[in-house]
Amino acid sequence: MNTLFSLAGRTALVTGGSRGIGRMIAAGFLQQGAKVYISSRKAAACDAAVAELSALGTCIALPADVSTPAGIAALVAAYSARESRLDILVNNAGAAWGAPFDEFPEAGWDKVVDLNLKSPFFLTQALHKLLIAGAAQQPAKVINIASIDGQTVNPQETYSYAASKSGLIHLSKRMALRLVQDNIIVNAICPGAFASEMNRDARDHADAVAARIPARRVGVDDDMAAAAIYLASRAGDYVVGTTLTVDGGVNLVR
Repeated sequence: MNTLFSLAGRTALVTGGSRGIGRMIAAGFLQQGAKVYISSRKAAACDAAVAELSALGTCIALPADVSTPAGIAALVAAYSARESRLDILVNNAGAAWGAPFDEFPEAGWDKVVDLNLKSPFFLTQALHKLLIAGAAQQPAKVINIASIDGQTVNPQETYSYAASKSGLIHLSKRMALRLVQDNIIVNAICPGAFASEMNRDARDHADAVAARIPARRVGVDDDMAAAAIYLASRAGDYVVGTTLTVDGGVNLVR
């Protein structure tokens, strides 16, 4: 039991790892002994996060825009120049867009769906050989960060976000069925309200948001880190193609 949740000797890549949920997961992985690479579109934010996270362990910045094929290729090349295998991939980079139905723009659709749904597939595909190398001794892991908005309907008019996260949940199942053949385990996490730049209500109005959550609080860093550690560690080796909801019970009352 002392090593069941350990990530010692493991190497992880977390996209969108400079802030919010990605940073929570990166910090948790570091505390469990993993070497962690974080990626984000803004190099300055990525470097600043690494400067702080390095107090917990070995953390390295690989800035990249994974919303484009060129950005994915650049990230894979940068990672491959440093490592010969990948043990854990967290597809967390994401975007949201809200607008009334009659005004919702195609640009808002494409930006969100490309990053939230298309990129996790093609980044995992591009890293497939490195994940296979990581799976030689024990299962490699892919964790796709979806959302409870992909499970139940949010009253906000975030059409492309809801569609992309719902699609990512199902995509994770399809990917899991294929990649388990290579000893690569794929699962998804659906976060609820966590304070972040993307969820400013939870960040700036935590008390009001908490009143609508059965657990009577918004999620904290350790809640998200623990869920990801469970799936990334030996503890989650027999959990294949599932969706872990971490929302304090919101889905039960929506």
